[in-house]
Amino acid sequence: MSHLDDALEYFTAASTVMDVPQNIVKLLMTPRRQLKCEVAIEMDNGSVEVFTGYRVQHNDARGPFKGGIRYHPEADDAEVNALASLMTWKTAVVGIPFGGGKGGVTVNPFELSPGELQRLTRKFVDQIQVIIGPSTDIPAPDVNTNAQTMAWIADQYAKYHGFQPGVVTGKPVSMQGSEGRTEATGRGVALCAKWALEDLGIDVEGATFALQGFGNVGSWAAMVLAEWGAKLVEVGDHAAYLRNPDGFDVPALAKHVTESDERSVKGFPGADPSSEEELFAADVDVLIPAALGGVLTEEVARTVRAKVVVEGANGPTTPEAHRLMVENGILVLPDILANAGGVTVSYFEWVQNNQRFYWDRDEVNRRLEKIMRKAYERVGGLAESRKLDHRTAAFILAIREVGHATAMRGLF
Repeated sequence: MSHLDDALEYFTAASTVMDVPQNIVKLLMTPRRQLKCEVAIEMDNGSVEVFTGYRVQHNDARGPFKGGIRYHPEADDAEVNALASLMTWKTAVVGIPFGGGKGGVTVNPFELSPGELQRLTRKFVDQIQVIIGPSTDIPAPDVNTNAQTMAWIADQYAKYHGFQPGVVTGKPVSMQGSEGRTEATGRGVALCAKWALEDLGIDVEGATFALQGFGNVGSWAAMVLAEWGAKLVEVGDHAAYLRNPDGFDVPALAKHVTESDERSVKGFPGADPSSEEELFAADVDVLIPAALGGVLTEEVARTVRAKVVVEGANGPTTPEAHRLMVENGILVLPDILANAGGVTVSYFEWVQNNQRFYWDRDEVNRRLEKIMRKAYERVGGLAESRKLDHRTAAFILAIREVGHATAMRGLF
């Protein structure tokens, strides 16, 4: 099954529990707009390469479309469609006034020079600038994009529409980005892990966790959990898997990854080699998949021994794997709740851009925790009262919010 099939299955399961009218189901399943474009650039050697770009705008019943742009060789229209729909539900779960969108370019960014990446980004903006904007569709960083990418997008957009910093979020602070945005997704994942452990009667201090993916989300989740006394004992990424039963020095590991040519945990001293299979099967309190989607399959789920799975990545768990883990008594916190910290602080950045009034990091983190806590308790409360798993509960809350707004706005 594709990411799109998985997302639709989760949506269908929740809408069936709710008995949503078919007219509303049809509206909520169908994206408002899908753009596919060719992005042609001149390479450093003088040749011309053509890449495919996408922007999907899923639903704006509750506010402007919102969602990241990813650069990845496996990005395609089905994946971007699925991720756009997940953004619709994610923004509704945490109660921020956005809809769902997503973008991507089919490219391996590690094969491009900085100059080629800049040209690719600016040419992509040339293609999508007619459908994005601070009151219509607001992109953000995603897989293999970052604050520098957002700076290029904001600058290229300004050449068409004038200076409008709210057109993207995740910008450098020097370009009216928000304090705390870089670590926001990882911090939200860490908060959800901490609250889940507390609900199970486990102190976060001394708790163990395994982490797949040590990019922006995974590294910051690990940093925050380590600050609270949790131990990272298994870690893996695109180049290596490592184990340290005594717990990794997370700041040292983050420094190693930043300075590594491969941007990987590979070669970090004082650790034993491990594997993807061993990481997912690790006997830990918390498992955090924070890389790409579809990694937790039914076969993998059979081996999971963690008490809690916190989805740092988008769509890391297939429906079959989800059902199996729930049946095995594992608490699964879905992506539309657990990794919503990023879009929440993106909302803060957008608000600050519109007001031209900026908050310090402590204020951002305080507001983030307040919103995430409320969403966590709403999802958990519904799950407990209706005897549901947390993913179905989260989808029910989201569909209820988006469906009501869609019905109230009407078709005209």
